[in-house]
Amino acid sequence: MLRRTRILLADDHAVVRSGFRLILQQHDDLEVVGEAGTGLEAVRQTIALRPDMVILDVAMPDMNGVEATRRIIENCPDCKVLILSMHGDSVYVRETLRAGAKGYLLKDSIDEDLLKAVRAVARGEGFLSPAVSKTVLEDYQQHMSDPLDLLTAREREILQLLAEGLTAKEIATRFQLSVYTVDAHRGRIMKKLNAHTGGDLIRFAMRKGLIH
Repeated sequence: MLRRTRILLADDHAVVRSGFRLILQQHDDLEVVGEAGTGLEAVRQTIALRPDMVILDVAMPDMNGVEATRRIIENCPDCKVLILSMHGDSVYVRETLRAGAKGYLLKDSIDEDLLKAVRAVARGEGFLSPAVSKTVLEDYQQHMSDPLDLLTAREREILQLLAEGLTAKEIATRFQLSVYTVDAHRGRIMKKLNAHTGGDLIRFAMRKGLIH
């Protein structure tokens, strides 16, 4: 009996998810078992559905694709993540690979490479869009340590939300924390990243592809 690769689609545009579903479900070896519209929802759906693979847009609301990848791998180590992105910049690719993604596919090459990428990742192989593979591999080999690794998972979440412009009070409400606790997290984040202002945090988050 043919074993299907069970796939979760995570993109914040419903029309994009519908397009992927249509392409993938034309093939007997692939099965779409769920969809998610935010990074946080992608993590929750992965834990609930236990798919073989998550196809994940890097630019997601609530939790970006880099952090969502980390959470998915932490909670479901056997699940493979294939990243989709508009960006060929090596920063985006490096951060997702460091987070545990097995593949990185540029959206402008989806028509040619989507099925190739999905099947390669399903087999346990890596896949990088040809347009970025050479520069990405060189860059990845040169960046084996990163200040982002100093942050805890909660600190990375708070960093993204601060960079997106949320106040300490709004973040505290979201995570059911006190404002004092959020301020303490912010202080530790700034110390670890050697940042001195909110602008420094925003620029760091942009460099790391956490926000646009």
